[in-house]
Amino acid sequence: MNLKNMIGLGVAGNFAGHLEQAGEASDFTSVKVVESTAPKAVFPFYLPNPKGELGSYSFLSQYPISDEKLVAPSGDGDNLQMEPEICIIFDVVYNENNEVIALNPSKYSVFNDSSIRRKGAKKICEKKNWGDSTKGVGSKFNDLDSFTKDGVLNDLRIASFIKRDNVVYAYGVDSAVADYNYNYEKLTAWLIDKMNNQKDEGPMNNIHDYLLACGKPNQALITIGATRYTEFGQNNYLKVGDTVYVVTYNPKDVTLDEVENMVKSDNFSDKVIRLRQEVVSK
Repeated sequence: MNLKNMIGLGVAGNFAGHLEQAGEASDFTSVKVVESTAPKAVFPFYLPNPKGELGSYSFLSQYPISDEKLVAPSGDGDNLQMEPEICIIFDVVYNENNEVIALNPSKYSVFNDSSIRRKGAKKICEKKNWGDSTKGVGSKFNDLDSFTKDGVLNDLRIASFIKRDNVVYAYGVDSAVADYNYNYEKLTAWLIDKMNNQKDEGPMNNIHDYLLACGKPNQALITIGATRYTEFGQNNYLKVGDTVYVVTYNPKDVTLDEVENMVKSDNFSDKVIRLRQEVVSK
């Protein structure tokens, strides 16, 4: 498994209330959706081994993922927030017309789709990759038995925290994976449609063009949507010296209080998947 060879894609607006909290709901007012609960768009955050022209988005060819550190942007007004979510590795199947016809899930982990709240950005991706170690992935991937409501994911929850001056704060609302707006077979079908048909307009990029420019990568790492913020998370941007954590856990095995104690002690059970990143200067 080599993440550097996988196209990195994210789903925008797949958890009720997140875009509003992030101040980004207005970016999507002109985006048409099939139903009110549908995600808004797919965005690229990493384009591997480009063979074609990426134009002004060549910065997306920088590999941004780390499981140890998060490099803070250095520009004025580059307000940085964690975006805790689940990520899935899919095998991508194309037909003879270079269209995506299947996404076959194989593994999952936790992800920090860290984002800059940058005013004036024209595309979602302009807030998503500013170089090495600007995204975070869990310390391990687990096998995915199935990407359905009967699979292992449906029992899991996502929790996130920051440790600042040795005090732990909940950053995202502890959330059930089952509560994503689009999930499992419905999300997979939606992703395939967007990978083939999403146009380059408004905040969106043409994903199919990027798949071709990258030589039709046979795997994709897809983050399926960030959870809502706690009051603290919504009102506090990350800063150098913070430590950020994203944890997925099964409440049948461990409680949220036990997860928080793991964060406080930096000692994690093998019953959870965790991401731990130190926020450092550029």
